[in-house]
Amino acid sequence: MPEVVAVGQKPTVFACAYCHLPNGAGRAENASLAGLSEAYIVQQIDAMKAKLRTGSAPAMTGLMNQVAAAVSGDDVRAAARYFSSLNPAAGWIRVEEVEVVPITHVIPVNVLAKADGPGTEPLGRRIIEIPVDTQRTVLRDSQAGYIAYVPVGSIKQGKALAESTPSKVPITCATCHGVGLKGLGDIPPLAGRSPSYLFRQLFDIQHGARTGPSVEPMKAVVSNLSEDDMLLLAAYLASLPTR
Repeated sequence: MPEVVAVGQKPTVFACAYCHLPNGAGRAENASLAGLSEAYIVQQIDAMKAKLRTGSAPAMTGLMNQVAAAVSGDDVRAAARYFSSLNPAAGWIRVEEVEVVPITHVIPVNVLAKADGPGTEPLGRRIIEIPVDTQRTVLRDSQAGYIAYVPVGSIKQGKALAESTPSKVPITCATCHGVGLKGLGDIPPLAGRSPSYLFRQLFDIQHGARTGPSVEPMKAVVSNLSEDDMLLLAAYLASLPTR
């Protein structure tokens, strides 16, 4: 892997693999990069550098905005070529429809994890995404995936919403993102991605925290979505196979 991916450049450019992992699978607090087109990755770094992609949750995006401002164009292209050459990690996220979830807390790597003890609580209208193995995730093991708990019935409802036209969604998701939602050219794949991440992106586009030419077509798509609609879409998209 390129040096910028493996070790970064002190003091401001963190190694890409530190957060997005060597296999590009990413984690609930950031993006999966494996299989994205080189052009799309470069485009998103440029958007962050231009402050067009800031995010509504600064804790999730602040570090990446800092890296984007400091990294060289050559390093961006090297990292983009590397991650675009990888296949998305199959089975990285297992989506389960449940009514009750383990009690969770935020761990230092900025994701939810199961709290100590046997306690549970109702899921309600939430997505709870936790590591399969907390300790391995803390150690940034690129083979340790996630479980995403979603409300019962949300996958079927999300599928109906993704395939509906119009009313709330003016075009189907597959129109732009391709058959099986696996991406189309420089338009990113949605299948099998973190539902927490997918929800944040829909929310950020709707509320203006993601702007610029690459997301302009999405504004009409998300404008009429409620937060519950976003949850349903994220649950469905995350449940799809990556390949």
